[in-house]
Amino acid sequence: MKRSEPLSESYYYILLCLAKGATHGYGIMQMTQKLSDGDVTIGSGTMYGATSNMMKKGWIREILSDEPGQERRRLYQLTDAGREALRAEITRLRRMLANAEEV
Repeated sequence: MKRSEPLSESYYYILLCLAKGATHGYGIMQMTQKLSDGDVTIGSGTMYGATSNMMKKGWIREILSDEPGQERRRLYQLTDAGREALRAEITRLRRMLANAEEV
């Protein structure tokens, strides 16, 4: 298996939030705050730069909302490649934690 590059904290949380289902950027920023107990804040500049880069990598895609009155709202959805990138990062983090516990 090829070694994957570690994800930044922002990328990790964006992918983690999208693993729960498609959502908009503001929803990702709110969910990140909640999941990290306020330790991680993703600002809008970071959010949209990261989502743009992750779309180029094929990890996420943009879809349109099907909610009435929200049809123009952009949502982000995890792709299979994004799910694999998240899985690889979780495996890497678990391995690092196991190493720390051995010490």
